[in-house]
Amino acid sequence: MSKAYTGAVIAPSETIEDLYATGQHRVDQAARFLRLSDDLHAVLREVKRVFQVHFPVVRDDGSVEVYTGFRVHHSLARGPAKGGIRYEPGATVQGTKAQAMLMSWKTAVMSLPFGGAAGAVRVDPTRLSSRELERLTRRFTTEIRLLLGPERDIPAPDIGTGPQVMAWMMDTISMHEGYSVTAAVTGKPIEAGGSVGRIEAPGRGLATVLMHTMRNTGLSLEGATVAVEGFGTVGATCARLLAAAGCRVVAVSDHTGGWHNDGGLDLVAMDQVKAEGGQLSQAGVSGDAISREELLALPVTVLIPASVESVVNAGNASHVRARIVAEGANGPVTPVAEAVLAEDGIVVVPDILANGGGVTVSYFEWVQDLQSFFWEESEISSQLERAMLRAADQVWAYSAHHHISLREAAYAIAIGRVARASSARGVYP
Repeated sequence: MSKAYTGAVIAPSETIEDLYATGQHRVDQAARFLRLSDDLHAVLREVKRVFQVHFPVVRDDGSVEVYTGFRVHHSLARGPAKGGIRYEPGATVQGTKAQAMLMSWKTAVMSLPFGGAAGAVRVDPTRLSSRELERLTRRFTTEIRLLLGPERDIPAPDIGTGPQVMAWMMDTISMHEGYSVTAAVTGKPIEAGGSVGRIEAPGRGLATVLMHTMRNTGLSLEGATVAVEGFGTVGATCARLLAAAGCRVVAVSDHTGGWHNDGGLDLVAMDQVKAEGGQLSQAGVSGDAISREELLALPVTVLIPASVESVVNAGNASHVRARIVAEGANGPVTPVAEAVLAEDGIVVVPDILANGGGVTVSYFEWVQDLQSFFWEESEISSQLERAMLRAADQVWAYSAHHHISLREAAYAIAIGRVARASSARGVYP
């Protein structure tokens, strides 16, 4: 007979360093709602393993520098581990644990046969040459090699990494095996076994869920105003698709600054500046310069935080005036901030649903590599839209039935699925 968990409950956190505590807090909430047993809850609120490595890399000048990296597995109950690799100077074990846990819930809410993983190297990739970056990638891959494989753990790109890094990882794994193992990673270049549509997938999935949310809340796409915090690949792709659907993108920003124009911004011009390696703050488009904090406070229909964690927090949540906040990044709205938004009647579309497009097309890439049979881009886009709408319909229906928020519904669905898989598999030995 199941009973409610009686262990310690982690309070909501407001700092990036405590992102894992925030994840555990969300698990605690869902576990109480689902009435999980003590034992099952205790398993789900901790990661399965943390693998930490320290490894040397030869710099171009012949000097040797030692770097620290991590690979974390949260749950493998639903399948092999899946999750990104970050190259960032502030990478921590706690942050990587939080990302791994988040991936468990994201793959589960999207009904994908994966568990959750995450990895990181504590490095600023912009300070390395291409050859240094390749040496670092190949050495890190070798250090964590015993965890990796198509049936074990399939990395993907994240902050500071991309298709080229994934190609180096896949090639390193293949060199160790003695044959090409294209299904060992996803997010690769198309020429190396990647999938069409993978780069645009996170933004396309986000746009699909956002349009679904607007329909469900009675808001018209035509003329709806949009502000995008984090005009990277995800934010830019989503902005472009929303504009094509009739929305007016009035503000965007990145780490260099941003722009605001009530009449709508020239997205093509800004895309061109970014593609050429320029800074958004120097785009020279028609509009007024704007800071991140100013963008977050604009009276828009939709606000998309699509950069990093904890952007909307206790310090600025009361200034948010959007009708809908859609999490294009992982964990951009803290629990305390979300409570403030809820009091103001603002709908928050949670990250584990809103940005599930990337891992969904990563799944498609993995399947294509295993079969050595590749799909047309139209089929990828169609299957992605179907998957996103299915997951969104399930979350909205669960939310309405149980009178809970979209985040609570998404977490209850995801954690329930992982819990049932864990229970069915039992405890070994």
